[in-house]
Amino acid sequence: MAAIELRKLTKSFGAYTALAGLDLSIGDGEFLVLLGPSGCGKSTTMRIVAGLEEPTSGEIRIGGRRVNDMPARDRDLAMVFQNYALYPHMTVGENIAYPLKIRKVARPEREALVRAAAERVDMGHLLTRRPAELSGGQRQRVALARAIVRRPQVFLMDEPLSNLDAKLRTVMRGELKNLQRDLGVTTIYVTHDQVEAMTLADRIVVLNKATIQQIGTPAEIYARPANTFVAGFIGSPPMNLLPGRLLDGWFSSEGGRFPLAHAAGDVLLGVRPEHVRIAPEGDGHFSGTVFSSELLGDCTILTVKAGDALIAAKLAPEAGLERGAPVTLNFEPGRMHLFDAATGLRRGEV
Repeated sequence: MAAIELRKLTKSFGAYTALAGLDLSIGDGEFLVLLGPSGCGKSTTMRIVAGLEEPTSGEIRIGGRRVNDMPARDRDLAMVFQNYALYPHMTVGENIAYPLKIRKVARPEREALVRAAAERVDMGHLLTRRPAELSGGQRQRVALARAIVRRPQVFLMDEPLSNLDAKLRTVMRGELKNLQRDLGVTTIYVTHDQVEAMTLADRIVVLNKATIQQIGTPAEIYARPANTFVAGFIGSPPMNLLPGRLLDGWFSSEGGRFPLAHAAGDVLLGVRPEHVRIAPEGDGHFSGTVFSSELLGDCTILTVKAGDALIAAKLAPEAGLERGAPVTLNFEPGRMHLFDAATGLRRGEV
């Protein structure tokens, strides 16, 4: 296993900057998720670590060794891709064995290692099948077995669950997390799905526009987003962000105002939907009308239009209201966040 150090990592494609001076330390055995929208630099970072792209500048260290000039085959990494990348003419066993075969591992040892890897992902009974005879989840398990059979220093995973249906993704997330814990292999996982990031990661690196926005545990990033991008990207539904002004101990915004002791200025008030409540008429922070009411089974997402703002509230299943109905909302004290309107940076909790 190995720790990974990335120092001042920059990657440019002509005038386009894919990474801008990225600094990142990944601990030995850590499950680190690179999270962000398309084009943020997450896949570029992983490809540079893998040796599939050369950085424009900066340094990559794996297990204490500088590997900038080391070819991909010598970095002792295993990759799992979104499209599985299985050989269709080979059986499951042959696909799993292929990394060992090209390293000239003796047949008896190879067969034992393949069997052990296949059993780890519950594919030991399907070693003679071909990929076309497998479901999507089974193909993904084969790809995982092919990665773990080599016992690499580092796993690199590029959105490996995105081709699976929602139910299977949930199952595979749990299996993947437990597998990584059992093996103890340092893992870099790339995704744009914040639910995957929250459920899998020891730490999350949120990227946007080629730079790191925040690094932290899932709980830290959810509870204390560093800026409005992170606040709006993490969470389902995302955090409500209401533009307003603090003056003379009051927060004022279109649709409502309430007392709030904080330094004066233009701000964005952030509040998670689960911290928004329906208040008695005339006793709330914001008044508006119901824009939509969505029953999700375990909860109802009520969206209220207050002036030009849309405020989402996560309520009990039976709390739905008709579209256009008047409603007053309260925000839980101590659960609100202030962000600077000009920079988007976090100012604190209120």
